[in-house]
Amino acid sequence: MIIYPTIELQTGRCVSLFRGRLDEPQIWHVDPVEKAREFAKAGASWINITDFDAIAGDYRNHDLLQEIILRTGAPVQLGGGIRSLRQIEEWIEMGVGRVVVSTMAVLTPDVMKKAARLHPDQIVLSLDVFEGQVMSNGWAEPSAFDPAAFLRSFEGDPLAAIIIRDISAEIEQAEDALALVTELAGWARAPVIASGLSRSLDDLSRLKYVPHVSGAILGRALFDRTIDLSDALALAAEPIGETAEFL
Repeated sequence: MIIYPTIELQTGRCVSLFRGRLDEPQIWHVDPVEKAREFAKAGASWINITDFDAIAGDYRNHDLLQEIILRTGAPVQLGGGIRSLRQIEEWIEMGVGRVVVSTMAVLTPDVMKKAARLHPDQIVLSLDVFEGQVMSNGWAEPSAFDPAAFLRSFEGDPLAAIIIRDISAEIEQAEDALALVTELAGWARAPVIASGLSRSLDDLSRLKYVPHVSGAILGRALFDRTIDLSDALALAAEPIGETAEFL
């Protein structure tokens, strides 16, 4: 399993949000560039970054993101407010390893498919689900898509990965969210990265047994030190048989 330590940016600061509420960020008083370098030094093979300002159409973090890409020492998987093929290509030219697309896949799926064909294994589909519906526009607007049917519509495209995020996971039982990821991972034709389910090392251990789940996104748990990244990376590297006692 691949661990994706995550930095969520708003106005140049590292933050965490509750249920995607941009107006109620929890601010972490750390330098984003140094935090990314810390993650890379610990052994992370990818750094996942979400630009919350860009979701709202504000690209004030552009220079900061470019600095992270150039100085981190690990490839960056970037998402947030990416709505066009031109934006995707600009970020790839600047050195981003993977581009994460969510709303564009809902509103203009043909453009998403074209991006995947032009940049195979560099486009990540982010599937955000709330109360059984695919969400868009920063998790704020429900679409008419059923999550499983939505995934199937991209099964022939050369995606690098699919992020599955249950937005309601913070207020519902973890088992319910795990069941959703388990079900949707069965429909995926690309490696699945689970988001929002890893609050402890035990959560990570359970994820290792979900078929087709190849990675986990860690954000808040790393910043509040509920999980130490070195411990998470070590657990992820262990053979499944050695962690069976966590089931």
